[in-house]
Amino acid sequence: MIGPTTRSGADEVMSTSRASHEQEVVAPWAAGTQEVPVNGSAIAESAGDTGTAMAAGLESRLASPEPGRTIAQTPDEWKETARSTGAPSLLLGPPAPRTLPLPAQRLLDAHYWMTLARALDDRMWALNRQGKAAFVISCCGHEAAQVGSALALRPGIDWVLPYYRDLGVMLVLGMTAREAMLQFLARGADPCSGGRQMPGHWSYPRLKVVTGSSPVATQLLHATGIALASKLKREPHVTAVYFGEGSTAEGDFHEALNFAGIHRLPVVFVCENNGYAISEPQSKEMPVANVADRASAYAMPGEVVDGNDLVAVYSAMQRAVDRARRGDGPTLLEAKTYRLVPHSSDDDDRAYRPREEVEQWRQREPLTRFRHYLGEMGLLNDALLEETIRRVQREVDDATEFAERAPYAPPESIFRHVYAG
Repeated sequence: MIGPTTRSGADEVMSTSRASHEQEVVAPWAAGTQEVPVNGSAIAESAGDTGTAMAAGLESRLASPEPGRTIAQTPDEWKETARSTGAPSLLLGPPAPRTLPLPAQRLLDAHYWMTLARALDDRMWALNRQGKAAFVISCCGHEAAQVGSALALRPGIDWVLPYYRDLGVMLVLGMTAREAMLQFLARGADPCSGGRQMPGHWSYPRLKVVTGSSPVATQLLHATGIALASKLKREPHVTAVYFGEGSTAEGDFHEALNFAGIHRLPVVFVCENNGYAISEPQSKEMPVANVADRASAYAMPGEVVDGNDLVAVYSAMQRAVDRARRGDGPTLLEAKTYRLVPHSSDDDDRAYRPREEVEQWRQREPLTRFRHYLGEMGLLNDALLEETIRRVQREVDDATEFAERAPYAPPESIFRHVYAG
């Protein structure tokens, strides 16, 4: 039986809380937002003999892990499952017929990346509080939106322009825990900038991740330009660009979407809408309920999705990517989510977010929801969950030690990659 994660042993690093599927939560974005049913997604690639054996057993029980196969139980079958496994603490009733949107192992990989992103984020906060890191810009609460969308991309082939919270995107694309920590601690071997950028300013040429800058929304124009180049060269590449809803107040957002719409460019605009532009709620940012409502002005589809539901995000992103790859033009995808911590390590969100609102959103945070989904689908149990958490803990410990021992960039390298006319 998969219940809420307990905070003991290796699991201490995980900051997940009990998820409630019964409480209606009012979003900071506007009234009238459509609630999307809980779907969630899977657990991680497991390490060790125990995890490997369990993954093999799960595959065997699923019989056919291909996408599109329906898994369902009759009410009587569900009652027997609940009686024998203690599932009432996990399931609310007989599960409706479900289909696997991805192969079972791919869903387990997704859970691994979500778990790793959360654990790295927790460690980064700890290092910041110890005075070892100057700044944290957190992904906590955004993991499903990031991992789910990145699963639809082809790493090293499609172009990606993340924004500062997108640790989950980077992990899916191929960044390791060690590399993420080198970037966070600004060491010379940081693959993003050689230790010269702020934390969360991602770049990775081998993975076709384009460097970003601190001013928000600038990456949207770059993404449109890259997509134009792909179209002119007749390359089958898609460009994905990420941003928060605060970026939609910038002129860059409108210019990028306008140009992409006119030229039907192969680009997907992914808005991770957590309801706040630092301290300003969406109601003070825009007069519309959804960022995606603006898509029609640029002759492109706009879709709103529950950003805390990995399966829903993946499905929507796959539709948008397929559309772009076919040559049918851009899409504006809005993933409604919520950051569970302050905007950054320099922010005190108690000044503008009531604690009750934050706690309500903790009850439906994405990692716990995904674990519930995997349990419902028969892909995850307590032993496999614990094995994944232990694996992630080892990786985070190793990454931290590795990065802390790594040297800073030598002073004589200060002019490297700097050009003057």
